[in-house]
Amino acid sequence: MTMIYKGGCACGAIRYETSSAPIFQNHCQCRDCQQRSGTGHGSYLTFPSRENVHISGREASTWRVTADSGNDKIHAFCPTCGTPVHLTFAAMPELIAIPATSLDDPGQFEPQVVTYAMRAHAWDTMDPALHKFERMPPG
Repeated sequence: MTMIYKGGCACGAIRYETSSAPIFQNHCQCRDCQQRSGTGHGSYLTFPSRENVHISGREASTWRVTADSGNDKIHAFCPTCGTPVHLTFAAMPELIAIPATSLDDPGQFEPQVVTYAMRAHAWDTMDPALHKFERMPPG
């Protein structure tokens, strides 16, 4: 059975849907994710092809930031409500990451690892069963 991943922003102006399977699911504790989420980490499902993620509704606003890796990330968010809706990577333009909390069913998110654990705060505890990487694991 094919799982459908769908969701969007808080106000419903931007929606996405894909039947592709995520290739990576992680909690990221990098400083950028902390600042953007307003807490100790961001949680993402990364899909192998932007072409297979159908995005509809309003055009997202974007901003670019240099990640801890030194590579640029392009954040897309709803210009109406400000909800992050996806993330792309200059170094790997075919990939697209979706914030787990933007899913209609956030229970579909199944974290595999914690990345950038070197930036973790003591108060942001993670499942001890998840493998922790100091930075992003090698591709």
